[in-house]
Amino acid sequence: MTTLYAIGDIHGDMDQLAMIHARITDDLAANPAGKHQIIHIGDLVDRRFDSKAVIEFLINGIAAGEPWIVLKGNHDRMMTLFIDHKAQDRILRTDLTWLNPRLGGLTTLESYGITGLTHEQEDEVLAEAIAKVPASHRDFLRDLPTHFDTPRAFFTHAGINPDVPLADQTEDDLIWIRAPFHDHAGPFEKLIVHGHTPVDVVTRYSNNRLNIDTGAAYGKVLSAVVLDDTGIWQLDANGRREIHAED
Repeated sequence: MTTLYAIGDIHGDMDQLAMIHARITDDLAANPAGKHQIIHIGDLVDRRFDSKAVIEFLINGIAAGEPWIVLKGNHDRMMTLFIDHKAQDRILRTDLTWLNPRLGGLTTLESYGITGLTHEQEDEVLAEAIAKVPASHRDFLRDLPTHFDTPRAFFTHAGINPDVPLADQTEDDLIWIRAPFHDHAGPFEKLIVHGHTPVDVVTRYSNNRLNIDTGAAYGKVLSAVVLDDTGIWQLDANGRREIHAED
């Protein structure tokens, strides 16, 4: 089978993203794969300090022919909605906007050289964003797929609606869902690899889901996992560590 690597929510942490890709390179040298793909689970931007560099790194890697898949997260959609339409995401609480400090939009814009404005100055921020965020970055985020389906696992940012077939999932659920997915006790038809809701450690649940968001948004570690014909592994500084399902 194709060896699949998946990277959790990045949230503008370019240093950790570079470290994770170096770790994957080392793993490929130690465990040669005939074919591999690297899936980035979404939320490329917001909260940490170098979203611009993260987007450039991913765009350039894909352009160079790297076998990378980049999925859309809710923060990625919030960014493009604001710059394209000065719009709030329909799933977001009405008292919040992408620029609110709780969400991190202004931190993302600082990486493009937009400073000295507050979240209440939406018109001024929007004008600066249109001028300074390259159209290629906005196009990249806007056009990201919401999922990547393989025979072994289904990769998406937030999870799935457990009452809907995989082929019929909506973007809103794939990038935003929490409780209906987390609370579902029954088994999923294949492994669901997701992020969106931070956990202390990469966690594989007995009903066939794997959460790989370990809180890089809040200065914690960025995690990566490997799925191959030998099992499911987390990539640590010392190599692979097998991930067992919780009881």
